[in-house]
This record gives sequence, C-alpha cells and structure tokens, in this order.
Amino acid sequence: MSSMADGTTAEDLRARLHEQGLRLTPQRRLVLDAVTRLRHATPEAVSAEVRRTDPGLNASTVYRTLELLERLGLVRHTHLGSGPATYHAGDDAGHLHLVCEGCGRVEEADVALAADLVGRLHAVSGFEPDVGHMAISGRCRECAGQPR
Repeated sequence: MSSMADGTTAEDLRARLHEQGLRLTPQRRLVLDAVTRLRHATPEAVSAEVRRTDPGLNASTVYRTLELLERLGLVRHTHLGSGPATYHAGDDAGHLHLVCEGCGRVEEADVALAADLVGRLHAVSGFEPDVGHMAISGRCRECAGQPR
C-alpha cells in the first residue's frame, strides 16, 4: 500500500475519514501529502503545490480540506508572526519557531529549551501551555546587531 510523505497510508487516512462519515478523495490526499512534503506551508503554498498535480483544484477546496484535516488531527497550524498561518503534519515532532523580525527567517529550535518556562507557568498559574509549535518573535544573530 502506498504511503504519504509522513508515513500515513491511504488506508489510515481512509479510516480516519470514515470514522467521521467522510470518504478519501484524491483532493484530500493531495492536500495532506503537500502539507507533509512542504513541512511548514501557507494555504497558498499548499494550493500551488497541489496544483502541480491537479491544476483544477481551487483555493477554497484547499482551505476547506485543511480545516477538515486539522479537525481530524492530521495537520496543525501555527502563526509565525503577522502573516497567514502555516500548516504542518499533525504528527510532526514538536519544535519552537524562532521568527526573525528583521529578515523574516524562521528557524526551528528544540522544544526542550522552553521546559523552564512551561514549568514556571504551570507552577505559578496551573496553566499547561502547548509549546510544541510555538512561534517566538525576535531577531536572528545576523539582524541582532543592526538598527531596527
């Protein structure tokens, strides 16, 4: 059986959809595979990637499919600043996003770096943050020494 870029088989996806009374369409499979292949992508980037295979697939179908796949836990979204949300596979290992306000570069950092913050927030307020795909704005090494 064929496997998508994240290791999810078509049968896995079919079963998740069937549980919700839905069926696996070629468009749903294309969108999930595009999100997984691109790793962090805006809906527009997902649309462009999908249209390479299916030029007739419109943006509204991609948006609706992303929403459905997110409800099913197959994709998640993150806001990396003021731009549109980016989507990634739901089973993507957690990581922090370091978003440079100077050049716009996004780097990934190990989520363990936020362990002290998570522990302190929980101790002080009982709040349990999900930092697995948290975005932190700031300035990268190259931009830090430049005037704002």
